[in-house]
Amino acid sequence: MAVSISAVVLLGIIVFVLIRSGSVRLGPALTCPGFGFFLAPTGAAPVITGAIGAVTGWISSI
Repeated sequence: MAVSISAVVLLGIIVFVLIRSGSVRLGPALTCPGFGFFLAPTGAAPVITGAIGAVTGWISSI
């Protein structure tokens, strides 16, 4: 759970900076969370969660 919350905060900060710098417009920045929201209940969610868990485990072991 702590990894999920910190990942959300980190990604939120990155999106905020990208919007402020003009690299990403507001429309695409709002579309990405919508895509994630609708992707969550699909069969791909466990695979994505497992991949993120593996990457964070690999990073923490460094």
